[in-house]
Amino acid sequence: MKQIVILGSTGSIGRQALQVVDQFAGEIRPVALAAGRNRDLLLQQVLKYKPQLVSLSSEEDARWLRDKITGIKGIDIHFGREGLMAAASLPGADTVLTAISGAVGLEPTVAAIISGKNIALANKETLVAAGRLVTKLAREHGVKILPVDSEHSAVWQCLNGEDPSALARILLTASGGPFRNTDAALMAGITPAMALNHPNWQMGPKITVDSATLMNKGLEVIEARWLFDVPYDNINVVIHPQSIIHSMVEFIDGSVMAQMGVPDMKLPIKYALFYPKRQAGDVTRLKWPICDLTFEEPDLGRFPSLALAYQAGRTGGTMPAVMNAANEIAVAAFLENKVGFTSIPRIVEEVMSKHNPVSYNSIEEVLAMDSWSRTTAIESLTRFLL
Repeated sequence: MKQIVILGSTGSIGRQALQVVDQFAGEIRPVALAAGRNRDLLLQQVLKYKPQLVSLSSEEDARWLRDKITGIKGIDIHFGREGLMAAASLPGADTVLTAISGAVGLEPTVAAIISGKNIALANKETLVAAGRLVTKLAREHGVKILPVDSEHSAVWQCLNGEDPSALARILLTASGGPFRNTDAALMAGITPAMALNHPNWQMGPKITVDSATLMNKGLEVIEARWLFDVPYDNINVVIHPQSIIHSMVEFIDGSVMAQMGVPDMKLPIKYALFYPKRQAGDVTRLKWPICDLTFEEPDLGRFPSLALAYQAGRTGGTMPAVMNAANEIAVAAFLENKVGFTSIPRIVEEVMSKHNPVSYNSIEEVLAMDSWSRTTAIESLTRFLL
């Protein structure tokens, strides 16, 4: 039986991963669950799956959980950074699903790699902040990085069995989010409630806002560069509002291969967890014929976050980590109604302009730049407060 660790078990990806586990209970088992502050949902998960190890963000919540499961033996309860690291490196686990949002996922992902676990990667910030180092560690420790994002899973599936040298370019599709057709003059009035109303996908708040600004697609461009070793000039973003084609690959002979499916994250989750085997299970299938599949160029004038991500990726070094951290601060401020929607990329751009990127050779160096960026972004917020 495959044994998995889920970092972020109470989030959108974590919950859907457990739905996959329910479909294949005899073949896969969660041996460790790590969550943030949603202790009530984590308690339900612990009672149902009885993992070996559980972790929450705070010591108070860990004590609360310990009191709630006093009748269940054999469950280790941890909290904070140490808890994430313990879950990520749990002996006996085969695969670690990293479904935590943000740069906090970087350290446990590295710990899992060093412990010899395959990584089902749903935390794109890990490769954005430290892609060169993380992929190098994966090669050195002989582990696989199995993409869970629907776009990268699509590229991965299209490339299976193909000669890597035959790849010409990657076409990452994006729905365009809820403001694809919004007039530029109205963008400043967008509220968090409006931004969280994604037309196609059900996701956590941070990634949903990133999808609305197109920063999410920018992060995916950087992630694709490291996952598939493709230059930025050969990674294009295409707006595809229907979210039926999840991404495409163009080969040197002009052929284009696409992966299609309903917009359901359980499909790429299942593919990553059971790779190389495909599982049937309870699936929603496309209804044929499919009509009106449309494609557009992204509007970088209305969505400058995508351009900032390309800029950070091409600059390299510590710039992507700085961009990512500044964006996390700006998005959090927007969700708290402190800054406007159009201020998010302006804050990120201001922080990037103050940074002199350098090469890095350790996670500690990346985390130091991440910390600098967050401090600088918080200082910048004062000029954009509503």
